[in-house]
Amino acid sequence: MIRAGRVRVNGKVVTELGTRVDPGADRVELDGREVLLQRVRWIALHKPPGILTTADDPGGDPIVYDLLPGDAEGLRYVGRLDRDTEGLLLLTNEGDVLHRLTHPSHEVEREYRVEVRESPTRETLRRLVAGVVLEDGPARARRAWAPADAGQGVIHLVLTEGRNREVRRIMEAVGHPVVRLVRVRFGPVRLRELPSGEWRELTKDEIHELRRTVDGSTGGDE
Repeated sequence: MIRAGRVRVNGKVVTELGTRVDPGADRVELDGREVLLQRVRWIALHKPPGILTTADDPGGDPIVYDLLPGDAEGLRYVGRLDRDTEGLLLLTNEGDVLHRLTHPSHEVEREYRVEVRESPTRETLRRLVAGVVLEDGPARARRAWAPADAGQGVIHLVLTEGRNREVRRIMEAVGHPVVRLVRVRFGPVRLRELPSGEWRELTKDEIHELRRTVDGSTGGDE
């Protein structure tokens, strides 16, 4: 498009690839129409069970975008939740932050509420933290505990990886297959009281904390 002379900066055609502009000061046009930066957007969705984390399903099964407004179709999800897993799913158009949040090197915490049929012993909790060997390598929880007010058969796990069905496979490895799995936190953002199937915009403070989690950046304006 630049080589074809279709791009103007401040009214002048530019043909040099790599031309730099200041988004806050320069006017950029393509084919005579102004190009505007997309507003940075972050959404928290409480994904119900039975919903696929995908942009499209050829089989016609319900997907997470069915629960969101039409103008959220361009947002990308931050890590997946499998069909049967519930809870917090973040979506955004801030691609660089999304990439860093999901890259293993940043070790961003994911917290899960796990329901099993029988309450794990203290030894089992220690084993979850010590680690188990799965078919794709060792895996461990950063922390594992049984909240006193959560009832029997409920534990919380914190992991820093996003491998496929990792929590379910870890729990099976220690003899406690998952009955129900809910992600209650991703990094600094918590699910809290958001009803199942509902969504909300993240606050500016939450967005700031997400950026700071991965690189200390506060990013641009929303």
